[in-house]
Amino acid sequence: MTQQRTPLPIIVGSGGINPAGRVSFDHAYRRMVLGALPQHAQQRTLSSLSKLMGLTELDNADAKAQILDGTLVRKIEHFDVQRIAWHNAMNLGQDSGNAHTFIVAKRQLPQTLPDGWNVTSLDDKQALVRCASDLNVLVQDLRPSRVTSAGQLPTGFDPAALYASRSHPRGLQMTVYGASDALRSTGFTIDELKSLVRPDQIGVYSGSAMGQLDQDGYAGMMQNALVGKRTTAKNLALGLPEMPGDFVNAYVLGSVGETAGILGACATFLYNVKRGMDEIRGGRKRIVMVGNAEAPITPSVIEGYRTMGALAEDEALMTLDSSTAPDNRRACRPFSGNAGFTLAESSVWIVLMDDALAMENGARILGSVGDVFVNADGYKKSIPGPGIGNYITVGKAMASARTLLGEEGLRHGTYMHAHGTGTPQNRVTESAIMSELAKAFGIPQFTIAAIKSYVGHSLAPAGGDQLAAIMGAWQDGIIPGIKTIDHIADDVARDHLHFPMQDEERGMENMRGAFVNSKGFGGNNATGFFMSPQQTEQMLEKRYGAKALAAAKQHQETTEQTAQAYNHAADDGEIAPIYRFGEGVLEGDDLTITDQEITVPGFAQKIVLAEANPFEDMT
Repeated sequence: MTQQRTPLPIIVGSGGINPAGRVSFDHAYRRMVLGALPQHAQQRTLSSLSKLMGLTELDNADAKAQILDGTLVRKIEHFDVQRIAWHNAMNLGQDSGNAHTFIVAKRQLPQTLPDGWNVTSLDDKQALVRCASDLNVLVQDLRPSRVTSAGQLPTGFDPAALYASRSHPRGLQMTVYGASDALRSTGFTIDELKSLVRPDQIGVYSGSAMGQLDQDGYAGMMQNALVGKRTTAKNLALGLPEMPGDFVNAYVLGSVGETAGILGACATFLYNVKRGMDEIRGGRKRIVMVGNAEAPITPSVIEGYRTMGALAEDEALMTLDSSTAPDNRRACRPFSGNAGFTLAESSVWIVLMDDALAMENGARILGSVGDVFVNADGYKKSIPGPGIGNYITVGKAMASARTLLGEEGLRHGTYMHAHGTGTPQNRVTESAIMSELAKAFGIPQFTIAAIKSYVGHSLAPAGGDQLAAIMGAWQDGIIPGIKTIDHIADDVARDHLHFPMQDEERGMENMRGAFVNSKGFGGNNATGFFMSPQQTEQMLEKRYGAKALAAAKQHQETTEQTAQAYNHAADDGEIAPIYRFGEGVLEGDDLTITDQEITVPGFAQKIVLAEANPFEDMT
């Protein structure tokens, strides 16, 4: 009896944009470890960033400083942190019983007049109002923000300017760029990808933790009427949390396959990876796109997290440093003296194929998904507070790594990208989890990376930021150190753990796999185990044989050439996201339908309707 083979999800493309730069071809990762790179790699990274940021010169110290200062966590640039719009509620009392009197445009009069208002027409446009009672008013105020640090996209990079954005919320603008970047990194055109499989064998899994919260999204819907503006027809629809995936289907990939947005707070990226992995391993999908986009750097969102005590406020940062000004660059300090997390924006996407399809078509092998585990916390005292679910996800992920790599592979060939938010609570609870599980699995010194120290906490895509850094380390062999800290806090568990505070070079034999840990409000815990390209190829060779792998790698050369052509063009500033608004729109009359299959124009293969009966023994 032939043993059924479980398809292995291969990472064949990755892309996006975060505060460190373009994700594809490891550019964002290299910004994090810039000082540890050879000189030529440093120069290429800086050159690529300069084009991304719209800078014309690079060959001087000022230009380099401008690039470095305009990336990673830094002082907020999206709005004036000293002049945040606010409204003060005021009660205007009467002076010695005299009525309030004022002139107002008739079009500005309330439809329902407040009690005590007497209105006299002055002319066609103006009216005189006398109010015989106290008057409650909202007076606009401008206040300084108590939080001035955030992880923002590189200065000068404007996703709205790259395509006909049509008042799209920023998160969706970032989606269009990020998904395009990932798809082009595969070395296949969209039409080529669509030709490889049936239309219903493609899946897109995406979402945002909070939806689109700027004025073109939910903020406009919720606030415009209160500040005298009009709510538009787009505010509600474009604000939906699943809209990043919908944009990929409708305007980037043009997919008619399965789509879903699995939401798990700050673990959302891994939740969607799990869905894509399960679909490929179950044989239901052969090509999957997974990703998230979040653009939460707005005064309202920052104030929401600040009032929870979650963000690193300027005053707290100054207290930590005994200084008179906040160190915005070092706002996020995982596992050290810290005061809260640093909010960020990001858009990260990966493309997955089953191993057979990747082998047949010479796809780039950037790594593979070993497994992803999701568990809740059980009964909780506090929705935001951590619980026991993360012990389970980390334990399951380590057990999976041991199964795939063996004891020695787990103990000496893996490391962890921690959630590492930079809050006092996280440093205690997450370090305790990792220490306890490292001890249980006999890992002598489990290396812990925490890249939120570079890019901040992007909420839904945060796990994608971590995975992008892992994939970069698989290429360059350098684990990013936690360089915003100078010590490990006394309450951090350190038994069996190693927290590098400088970039650390590792041999590839010691980087066979890596873990991504994510935790979210509500008891959303996820831990993913990912395997390096080298480990993935070893497994493919065992399944298919050395000859087949060699043939696939030879076929891969063409794919790699196409992918690198895109990389070089992007490095030179040639950025044109895929955006097909209104193109190839299909109606029911365009389909060819029988009781056995449906033919969809634009796809080489047909959708098969007659599937095997899964309950044959019961019917």
